[in-house]
Amino acid sequence: MIHHISIAAQNPLNVASVLAEIWNGKVFHFPNPGSYAVFVFDEYGTGIEVFPLGSVCVPGSDTEPSKIIQTSSSPNFVATHAAISVPASQQQIEQIGEREGWQVALCDRGAFKVIEFWVENWLMLEFLPPELATQYLQSIQPRIVEQVLGQPI
Repeated sequence: MIHHISIAAQNPLNVASVLAEIWNGKVFHFPNPGSYAVFVFDEYGTGIEVFPLGSVCVPGSDTEPSKIIQTSSSPNFVATHAAISVPASQQQIEQIGEREGWQVALCDRGAFKVIEFWVENWLMLEFLPPELATQYLQSIQPRIVEQVLGQPI
């Protein structure tokens, strides 16, 4: 179970607000300057933290926690992404993406489909409206995963 993830954005408040709209969540100030957290208040405590672009986590010492620091560089794209079940429909997601000027596409992954939602056109989140979430969950049963990916290592 992944309870929360963190991402970076050029405009953290706008990104957090858009995610809250799609997810039926609420946006809160996060303790890191210029950062926000979106929570949906489900039974899992699911959330997304949105930091300013250029923020990175660095390890602390043996007695101190990790820290978020700001760097001067930011990536064009990243491999990090998440598949997220959302209550919004495909049409709602597409309308929100169009309003923001962000790329949105329904993509077939073979055993399931996702809506690629390109936050600020550089970070991909895979959204799963209810019908796609059902399809996804059916496709990740052990025997199906082993048919597609082979035996576990």
